[in-house]
Amino acid sequence: MTQPHIHSAAAHRQSRADFREKQRATIIGALVNLPLALVKVVVGVIGHSQSLVADGVHSAADLISDALVLAAVRMGIQQADTDHPYGHARIETAATTLVSLFLLIAALLIGYEGAARLFGTADPVRPSWMALAVAAASLALKEALFWYTLRVARQANSKLIEANAWHHRSDALSSIAALIAIAGAMLGYPWFDAVGAIVIAFMLGAIGVRYGYQSFRELVDTGLDPERLQVVRDQITTVPGVRHMRRLRTRTMGGHDAFADVGVFVDPYISLTEAHRISEAITARLVKHVDEIADICVHIEPDGHADADAAFDLPLREQIMPELERAWNHLEVAGQVQRVTLHYLDDLVEAEVHLPLSCAGRHDTYQAAFDAIVERVSGVARIRLLYAAPEAGRGDTITAQ
Repeated sequence: MTQPHIHSAAAHRQSRADFREKQRATIIGALVNLPLALVKVVVGVIGHSQSLVADGVHSAADLISDALVLAAVRMGIQQADTDHPYGHARIETAATTLVSLFLLIAALLIGYEGAARLFGTADPVRPSWMALAVAAASLALKEALFWYTLRVARQANSKLIEANAWHHRSDALSSIAALIAIAGAMLGYPWFDAVGAIVIAFMLGAIGVRYGYQSFRELVDTGLDPERLQVVRDQITTVPGVRHMRRLRTRTMGGHDAFADVGVFVDPYISLTEAHRISEAITARLVKHVDEIADICVHIEPDGHADADAAFDLPLREQIMPELERAWNHLEVAGQVQRVTLHYLDDLVEAEVHLPLSCAGRHDTYQAAFDAIVERVSGVARIRLLYAAPEAGRGDTITAQ
C-alpha cells in the first residue's frame, strides 16, 4: 500500500512565482552579458589589453551559461508526466553540472594565461585608459548582477540559479584581474596580471568543484544527510499505529526536494482502510515537519510477516479458496459462509470465516468441524469463526469467545 503526497495549489502557485523570478534573473543576466562581452572584446583589441579580451571571452561564456539555465528553468517547472514520473527537477541538476563545468574550464584558461605571463612566455602589453574604464564598469555591473541573482536563488531555493550567480561573481573576479592587470601594466608591473589570474583561477575552480560535486551527488541518487534522515525516522515512529519500519530510502531532486519510500509495520489484524489511514497520517506528518520531503511512498506491511522463502511460497487466495470450499462443502453450515478473510503471518495463513449471528449458538460444534479440516488445506494453519448480524453492516463483526 502506498500513499503519495500531492502538492497543494498554494505550493504550485509558489513554484510558478519562483519560476518567474528565476526566469527574470536569467534574462537580465543575459541582457547584461551580451553587450558587455562585445564591448570588452572590442575595447580590449582597440585598447591593446589582452586581459580585457580574455575577460570579454569569459563574459561570452556566461551567455552560454545563461542559455542553459533559462532552458533548464523552463523545463524544470513542468509537471510530472509519463516519461518523467518524478518531474523534471533533475534537468536543473544536470544544467548545474554543465555550469560547473564551464567554471572549471574558465579556471583552467585563466590559470594558464596567468602562468604564461608569470613565466614570461607571453609578451607584456601596455593598455589604454579606455580599457581600464571598461574593466571598472564591468566589475561594477557583474558584482551588482551577482548579488541580485544570488538573492533570487536563495528566495527560490535553487542551486542552479545560485551556481549561475557565482558564475557572475567569477566574471566580476576576472574583471578585477583585468583591472589590476591593466593598472599594473600602465604602471610598469605586468606581473600583477599573472598573479591575479592565478588566484582567480583557484577561486573559480573551487566554486566549480563545489557545485559540480553537489549536482553529481543528486544525479547518482544520493539521499538526505544522516541528521535529516533521523528526523524522518523520528516523525514516522510518532504516528499512532506504527510499530517499526525498514528500508527508509531518500533521494534528492533539484537541490532542495527529496523523494522517499519506506516500509512500515502495523498490526496484521487491522483493516485495509485503517492501514491506509496510517499511511496518510505518515505523509501528512512528514510534509509538515520535514521541509525537504516532496513525495513519500509508504509501503504498509503486517508485523510478523517474514521475508523468508517459506513466506513467499504461501499460496494466494485463488489457490486457497477452492481447497477451503471443497473441505467444508460437506458441513451443514457451508452455505451460510458470508466472507473469508485471510491473514498472512510469517510462514502460515490464518483464515477468518464470517457466519450469520444466528449460528453463534452452535459455535463450539462449528469450530470443531472447521478445525478438523485445517490439515486438509495446504498453507492454512488456523480457522477462526466470526459472527455478524445481517443488519450490523459490513465489517461490524462479533468474535465468539
